[in-house]
Amino acid sequence: MPEPQNVDPEVSRAKFDREIGWFRSQAGVYRAQGCFLIEASFPTAFFIFATPKLKPSVIGAAVEIDFSNYDLRPLSVVFIDPFTHQPIARKDLQLSMLRRLPLPGTPPGMIFAPVSVTDFIQANGPEDTPFLCMAGIREYHDNPAHSGDSWLLHRGSGAGSLAFILDKIIKYGTGPVEQFHIQVAVGGVEAPFQAIPE
Repeated sequence: MPEPQNVDPEVSRAKFDREIGWFRSQAGVYRAQGCFLIEASFPTAFFIFATPKLKPSVIGAAVEIDFSNYDLRPLSVVFIDPFTHQPIARKDLQLSMLRRLPLPGTPPGMIFAPVSVTDFIQANGPEDTPFLCMAGIREYHDNPAHSGDSWLLHRGSGAGSLAFILDKIIKYGTGPVEQFHIQVAVGGVEAPFQAIPE
């Protein structure tokens, strides 16, 4: 649900129109990567992300991006159920957004330990709503653990733009997924460790 609009609505709407217009001009590029704009009505946009390397492809994630008060405030990204459009719990989001920590000088074939992996999708518990834990995202900057990392330090840097968000979800989330992962009749999707980007 969008937050109350405090910034002049016409300013945020103009920035929304600019970002959505830019996406539409790049829609073919994003479609090839499994990213689809389903609906855009100020102040929110609804995107789904499919897994282009996985056959058959599946919906790996769906998000609602809220442009309320943008860009005095960063964009909000909420993972939602693609069918009900309701926020989902972390336990119901089968996707991870894993990042391998750089290990300079280590040959790729020697990188095995998952201890060098972080997940950009965080939640306080399995029943809580997951959020993108990265600078440039409203939920990151609103989290008390990141009170020393103000959005204003990142504003204007490109972090937190629509392109930034979509590219990160593709690069670390749905892009690396190459196979199904089945556990006792519970399905999920998984990327091989070597496919996890730095």
